[in-house]
Amino acid sequence: MWGCLVILALNSVFFQTRKRADTRSASHKWCPLSFPLDSLTPQTLFSSSHDVAVVGGGIVGLATARELILRHPALSFVLLEKEKELALHQSGHNSGVVHSGIYYTPGSLKARLCVRGAALAYDFCDKKGIPYKKCGKLIVAVEQEEVPRMRALYERGLQNNVRDLRIIDAKGIREREPYCRGIAALDSPHTGIVDWRKVALRFGKDFEEAGGGVLTEFEVNNISVASESPAGSSEGEIPDIFPGSEVRCRYVLTCGGLQSDRLSQISGCSREPRIVPFRGDYLVLKPEKRYLVKGNIYPIPDPRFPFLGVHFTPRMDGSVWLGPNAVLAFKREGYNVYDFSAQDFADALSFRGLQKLVLKNVAYGLGEMYRGVFTGAQVKILQKYIPELQQSDVLRGPAGVRAQALDRHGNLVDDFVFDGGVGEVGSRVLHVRNAPSPAATSSLAIAEMIADEAESRFSL
Repeated sequence: MWGCLVILALNSVFFQTRKRADTRSASHKWCPLSFPLDSLTPQTLFSSSHDVAVVGGGIVGLATARELILRHPALSFVLLEKEKELALHQSGHNSGVVHSGIYYTPGSLKARLCVRGAALAYDFCDKKGIPYKKCGKLIVAVEQEEVPRMRALYERGLQNNVRDLRIIDAKGIREREPYCRGIAALDSPHTGIVDWRKVALRFGKDFEEAGGGVLTEFEVNNISVASESPAGSSEGEIPDIFPGSEVRCRYVLTCGGLQSDRLSQISGCSREPRIVPFRGDYLVLKPEKRYLVKGNIYPIPDPRFPFLGVHFTPRMDGSVWLGPNAVLAFKREGYNVYDFSAQDFADALSFRGLQKLVLKNVAYGLGEMYRGVFTGAQVKILQKYIPELQQSDVLRGPAGVRAQALDRHGNLVDDFVFDGGVGEVGSRVLHVRNAPSPAATSSLAIAEMIADEAESRFSL
């Protein structure tokens, strides 16, 4: 006997889909990432009780589900994702960079996770046949005042055990990037690029092959506790008139990304730290101008500002992205300028933490908005690094939305935040409120840490 069961429900979403079709498969989709497993069907997943349900099919949720099932193959796991496909949001809208761990405070969790995560990611890609390129990265000082900050970054990188990091002069920059100009630069040869969505989907395939179940189009909007029904009793069973509206499990682990604060709130947690969405708009080089960039070219970070700044990023498909800027998104999962959600917009503007962040960075924020509207302003900054670049060489490109956790004082939350809940639900739920950037690079290392936390809290 398990005693109490946790129920995850999405009745409101079910009723919306119920009007269009009467079958369970229309309401929720069984998502085979590799091949169908006879013992795991949508009907099995809804009618069975699972040991652990993982909510969120982004790269962190998938990596964590994979890590847990590999550690505990005798337990039953199910992963729930609200979209039709996995890894559609932050995991599928990012720069594709495999970071090396230069920027982070020595000894910090972010530094350790990034360095270990990058090594694990390269090893994983080698084993699974996922293509990547170690095209390297230059962090370029274009003004003399940036040189001391560059040297400080170099020292950080050494303390973080970043491999083969070195300082190069102007001649060295030209040898690595013939069209790039600068006084000096950090050269990080093991920084790379990969398609992180392919990596995330491979995590999901491993999870399935190990016996895990995946359900898409299942948006969790309630988490509650119910007593297990006696054997043979119909009490507490899922009624046929609501097919696919509930999943039952012993424990719940949420990795909600852009929705992490809302998932936490439904189990009685505080809304803070609050997720505030920032959209980053990229430009892309025209195909005939891709020769201008060979590897990643980044600026020296300015400590006065909350975000990194624009950079040049080659992609696995051969394209080159330039940017991004960082502006408030009017919709948490809105990747176009005109995407708008009244709830998301009001949620962000009413939060005191965002108001304080804006007041501290008024000039910076206005500049980011201006550069997002006027391509020429963005190109002018990029020309500091590649003078030959012209506005006619670029096109507007894709965008991503970053789930930025903020506290009530307007500070960017830069560390892990775990949460549970209140009452009996709280002892059975673990929310990953914030997984610090770069989460994709660090995903396998982050998964190890989350799995450790889950094992400790749930006594798995």
